[in-house]
Amino acid sequence: MVIAVGPEDRRTFARWWHAHEMPFIGIPDPNHVIAEGLYSQKFKLIKGGRLPALAVIDKSGRLRRMHYADSTADIPTNEEVLALLDELNKENH
Repeated sequence: MVIAVGPEDRRTFARWWHAHEMPFIGIPDPNHVIAEGLYSQKFKLIKGGRLPALAVIDKSGRLRRMHYADSTADIPTNEEVLALLDELNKENH
């Protein structure tokens, strides 16, 4: 399951989410309770605000990978994420 957390308020987030027809769950987090509170996502005003982060959590709720980006370009590729998910699925069989 993919869940994205965005920094906007509920109304702004919903408008963007629906306009882009996102195919997964999205959660607005304007007070950064999830991003900063649970996952220590970084915020750097000089780099445009909240930096991307990727958390992979397995079915038992364990954090299996956490990636904190240094910029918006520093994110794992889809192929890297899918390979990690394949590895986790193999562990469960």
